[in-house]
Amino acid sequence: METKIPPPIVTLAFGLSIYFSREMFPAVKTEYSFYLGVSLLLLGFFVLISAVRLFKKDKTTVNPLSPEQATKLVTDGIFKYSRNPMYLGMAFVLGSIAVFFNLIGGIFLIALFCVYITKFQIIPEERAMMNLFAQDFDEYKKVTRRWI
Repeated sequence: METKIPPPIVTLAFGLSIYFSREMFPAVKTEYSFYLGVSLLLLGFFVLISAVRLFKKDKTTVNPLSPEQATKLVTDGIFKYSRNPMYLGMAFVLGSIAVFFNLIGGIFLIALFCVYITKFQIIPEERAMMNLFAQDFDEYKKVTRRWI
C-alpha cells in the first residue's frame, strides 16, 4: 500500500477541510440546498452500507489497508455499477458537506479527494486484486468502471 491512512480518516480530513475553508469562498445557497445535501448524505450512506454488507455477506475483508487478505472478488449488487462503491459513498458524503457549508471550495476538495484516493488507495488495491484474482479481475475491470 502506498498509504497507511485509513480512507475514513482521509474522508474526515477532507470533510473538515471543506467545513473550515468555507470563509475562503463565496457562499452558494439555493432554496433546495437542504434537500440536495440530505439526499447526497443518504445516498452516500446507502452506497457505503450496501458495499460493506456485500463484503460481510461474502466473508471477505473490509479493511482497505489489507486488500491482499481478500478471499473473494465481489462483483454483484452495487459492485456491478462501481468497482469502488465505498469510496464513491465517501465522495457523496463529502458532497453533502459541501452543499451544506462550502459548495465552491467543496467541489475543488472533492476532486482532490478523488485524485488522492485513486492514487494512494484504489490503484494499490487494484494491483492486489490482479495478484489475487487475475483473470476474474481483468474481466471485471472491462465491464465495471472504477468510480461510476
